[in-house]
Amino acid sequence: MTAPYLPGPEWVAPAAARRAVGFIETHADQPVSLGEIAAAAGVTGRALQYAFRRHFGTSPTGYLRRIRLERAHAALGDADPASNITVAVIARRWGWASHSQFTVAYRKRFGVPPSHTLRS
Repeated sequence: MTAPYLPGPEWVAPAAARRAVGFIETHADQPVSLGEIAAAAGVTGRALQYAFRRHFGTSPTGYLRRIRLERAHAALGDADPASNITVAVIARRWGWASHSQFTVAYRKRFGVPPSHTLRS
């Protein structure tokens, strides 16, 4: 084999990356650490970071934030505008401790503030 095809210390099998994605998607509504994701995938945290950068263009925690943002978006869209549900409640449910950081990330990803989606 030539050098580019030899697994290095940052090499992670695609199955390990898939296990990490499955763990993230299953546990997106819970507090999750990089160590827990890596353990579920059967690799080190550093190796998992390399794999996510290579395959997804982000870190494992960045991927987790993306999944949480998408699920919050779906929850906002499904919420009854007449109910007492608020953006802050949905943001907290999906792991966003800071309402302002959630709003900034939401607007950047979806182009509108989360309150707009909730009212629609």
